[in-house]
Amino acid sequence: MSPAHSTSSRQGTATEPLVQVRNLSKHYQLGSFPFRSTVRAVNDISFDINRGEIVALVGESGSGKSTIARILARLEQPTAGKLILDGQDIFATERRRASMTYRSKVQMVFQDPFGSLNPAHRIEHFLTRPLQLHGEKDSPRALKLKLRELMATVGLGEQMLDRYPHQLSGGQRQRVAIARALAVEPEIILADEPTSMLDVSVRIGILNLMRKLRDERGVSMLYITHDLASARYIADTTMVMCAGDLVEGGESIELMAAPHHPYTQLLLSAVPDARRTQTVRPPRRDATARNAPRGTGERITLSASHWALKVPESAH
Repeated sequence: MSPAHSTSSRQGTATEPLVQVRNLSKHYQLGSFPFRSTVRAVNDISFDINRGEIVALVGESGSGKSTIARILARLEQPTAGKLILDGQDIFATERRRASMTYRSKVQMVFQDPFGSLNPAHRIEHFLTRPLQLHGEKDSPRALKLKLRELMATVGLGEQMLDRYPHQLSGGQRQRVAIARALAVEPEIILADEPTSMLDVSVRIGILNLMRKLRDERGVSMLYITHDLASARYIADTTMVMCAGDLVEGGESIELMAAPHHPYTQLLLSAVPDARRTQTVRPPRRDATARNAPRGTGERITLSASHWALKVPESAH
């Protein structure tokens, strides 16, 4: 696999990021008084996503990755923070639920392609429905042409429009899910582990499709994964989450070549590498999880230049 390349040449004259997340937090209350406890799923996270850029959000299960995606998709309400899309403060202007305009700009591709497609409907229904909801008033002939174009974009034949989800393979179903997201011509796609439930042999096809959409259509993406190898392959920028905190981030190639934070080193040590000649002894996890990012002084904000938290000597 060849590494992802820089997006600086693709961004052109864009002067501000497409998405700006500022001081985002999400806390869940468990139990009832007097045994109530608080789960801090996301803690004061800030980052940017530029136009035509793929940003990978990596970390183990329970680190808060999917919670961030669900908040950006307006499926969860944040405890605190701001979400700015195209210069508009979304949480301030759309307090209760997302508008159709927001839905047309931000689409989500879920982890399980079979679970996100109603087995009672044909594939044509999944692509026609978003077009109708967003005011598409083309003639039946023009609509059919759009459906064929969508299927061709994701590498599927138009004969599959008459099939049901159970008649497709896992990779084909995920391509249909991507086509459904593309139907409304979004500016950003939130991809929540889109390849984790697919066979290894078909994952590269989905990753290449995502890169193609970025390069040819300029679609930005937030790619959520626990697989650092795929993040390095597809993402321009990678951010690492640990226990609800954003601990390190930067250009994907630089970050994985020289990780600064011990938790990033721990994740990289778990990636198989045939070139290793000795046993890897990663740092102890209790020194890298919840306590390591605290008190480091610098608040993380993603920018064009590489950044990383300064880790105290005791954490190494």
